[in-house]
Amino acid sequence: MTAGDRALVSGSPGFLFAPVASFLRNRSLIHELSKRDVLGRYRGASFGLLWSLISPFLMLGVYTFAFGNVLNNRWPRPPGEQESSYAIILFVGLICHGFFAECLSRSPLLVVGNPSYVKRVVFPLEVLPWPMIFSALFHMFMNIVVFAILRLCVDHAFSWTIVLFPLVMLPFVVLMLGIGWLLAAAGVYFRDISQITGVLSTALLFTSSAIVPVNSVAEKYRMIFELNPLTFIIDQARAVALWSQMPDWQGLGIYLLVSLGLAYGGYAWFVATRKGFGDVI
Repeated sequence: MTAGDRALVSGSPGFLFAPVASFLRNRSLIHELSKRDVLGRYRGASFGLLWSLISPFLMLGVYTFAFGNVLNNRWPRPPGEQESSYAIILFVGLICHGFFAECLSRSPLLVVGNPSYVKRVVFPLEVLPWPMIFSALFHMFMNIVVFAILRLCVDHAFSWTIVLFPLVMLPFVVLMLGIGWLLAAAGVYFRDISQITGVLSTALLFTSSAIVPVNSVAEKYRMIFELNPLTFIIDQARAVALWSQMPDWQGLGIYLLVSLGLAYGGYAWFVATRKGFGDVI
């Protein structure tokens, strides 16, 4: 355990810098693991990295057919804004959920899926969520590229406020980093967690504003949608990517503070339970 980790567990002021110090100290390792993660996913595939562009189109086609054509869903547009196709509006929600789903489903397997790392005393296990985050961010970036091209072709529109998209996603990235540490450690001791995350991811998709606007949901169910951590981020992402609106800075600030609290809590849990990983695995 490093000095920063001991400070985190003991509660001294040094805990504020422990996760950052670990990242900076192991940034070269994180870069290599992230690159291997992205390239390894498409190794052996005929189209290689092109699948990172093809997959979003396929996913969008399925959801658009199911909800836009079969169920004939429509999305109300803000007053004064250009009307966008349902597929484009839906795509923003799916981009945010895709990042969430990838991180949530992979987190419980970060440690148990790499037993050789656990047996190496010198390997910094706390960096394992970082490559997962960067890999998910890479796929999100590719999805945003697809979204921008698709919107130009379909709606003949482009919102300059899309450059604020990374700032909107920052609190969400911090949240998923904390969940990554939490579930990576918990997944070592409770193997059933990996069976639950897939169901949870789907449940949170259909109880968020990814597919339907919250104001169209029956009043008695609306609180479920509003408490969903995806809903606020998806709404803010649509504001900057589609409606040329500035994000809710106050809301994002509160979201970031809560996410930082969960991130430090997840890191503390990971550090506190790490000494038992070798015995269980």
